[in-house]
Amino acid sequence: MEGEKGFAEAGCCSHKSKERTGKEYQDLIHRLNRIEGQVRGIKGMVEKDAYCTDILIQVAAVNAALNSFNKVLLADHIRTCVARDIRDGKEETLDELVVTLQKLMK
Repeated sequence: MEGEKGFAEAGCCSHKSKERTGKEYQDLIHRLNRIEGQVRGIKGMVEKDAYCTDILIQVAAVNAALNSFNKVLLADHIRTCVARDIRDGKEETLDELVVTLQKLMK
């Protein structure tokens, strides 16, 4: 699918990439588009001098959406990349996963 590789390259901070199925790709993009819309909505609220607690509630919704995105992406990563690397004897992938989980739990 066109755009998948670009997404993997642009969205990844390492030299590795991941081929995603069309369904995986569309789900992630849909979630990100929804989050992007929520953030634009928050910006609009600030521009229109919305009440602070109303903005805070929307920020909490974006945080929840990002956490949900992370859960989906992490579960897919463990089921595919991590499982494959362990089967291939690449034990360093477990260390990478631990570091990633530590960063997510800050």
